[in-house]
Amino acid sequence: MASLNRREWLQLSGLGGIAAALTPFDVLANPHNEEFIVGSISNFAKLNSNENPFGPSKKVRQAMIDGFDMGCRYPYQKMNALAEILAKKEGLTREHIVMCAGSTEGLKAAGLTYGNNRGEIIAADPVYKSLLTYAEQFGAYINRVPLNSEMGHDLEEMERRVTQKTSLVFLCNPNNPTGTLIPKQDLVDFCNTVSEKTVVFSDEAYYDYITDSNYPSMVNLVKAGKNVIVSRTFSKVYGLAGLRVGYLIARPDIAERIRQNVMAKANMMALIGATTALDDDEFYTMSIRKNNEAKTIIYDTLNELGLKYIPSHTNFVFFETGKNINDLIPKMRAKDVAIGRPFPPLTKWCRISTGTIPHMHKFADALKATL
Repeated sequence: MASLNRREWLQLSGLGGIAAALTPFDVLANPHNEEFIVGSISNFAKLNSNENPFGPSKKVRQAMIDGFDMGCRYPYQKMNALAEILAKKEGLTREHIVMCAGSTEGLKAAGLTYGNNRGEIIAADPVYKSLLTYAEQFGAYINRVPLNSEMGHDLEEMERRVTQKTSLVFLCNPNNPTGTLIPKQDLVDFCNTVSEKTVVFSDEAYYDYITDSNYPSMVNLVKAGKNVIVSRTFSKVYGLAGLRVGYLIARPDIAERIRQNVMAKANMMALIGATTALDDDEFYTMSIRKNNEAKTIIYDTLNELGLKYIPSHTNFVFFETGKNINDLIPKMRAKDVAIGRPFPPLTKWCRISTGTIPHMHKFADALKATL
């Protein structure tokens, strides 16, 4: 039997009509010059997961299509090639890079590494919990430190709680869910001091959204040989959340220890996409610009309603609703808007992700109607 191309196979299988209308690589443009795949065009505003709705970019999609023949190959060579690129970008060696299927996989691997055998992990509360909840499954004790009055990390209290039992101190900066940024000198001083006593993990998933061009990444302390781990992801500004590519940056001996607990690996298409995304400056710039436009709409809406919010250094905004979030979630969903999950103990606060401009206006209308 003669070999069939993709379209012929789809027609033979009865899926041709659907594929012709909804092939995931077809691109539409709306009056706001926002480009996204057909599958994401919906009247439903999904604003609950801090995703970048504009990705993958055209270049990334085309690179994955062109590289589809590599789908029969194991991804290790491509993974190492991407790790080399990332190491060069950060001014480090390949041995400093731990590749993972999204930074969440790296967070969990670190949680297992340092939380096993009843290790103690100090973290803010609330904060992004993947590392913490996974570590707890292996017997870790999570020493939770409430946020300070400005909804940021209470570094003084976190440092005070460090003892010989502390195996890791976890920072999420900018913080999820509050969007707050640790003052840069406070951050450097804290990491320098605490890394002399234990390992400091700095989750920098939202680092690209920080507007201060002089704000330091803790990669500088990794270069200095400190007990510091940094996590990065392609899920946010690069718009590749569904492809699952992330990495950790750490001193080679720390990196190797964590690498032993990484169970998932990014697949070939994800690695091809991520490699291409690094060179797509046009999409990167557009993502930042659209994110700022979306945040402006959120701020304007909250100001109009007189609601308190925290200026954000991320792709989401945390604001006080005055209502229990568990009551607000279904009311907003009834208006085709998904908002963030509860973040105890801040149950009267809401996290809203940035999205396309039409979806931001939909959020604004829904919130005004609801509140």
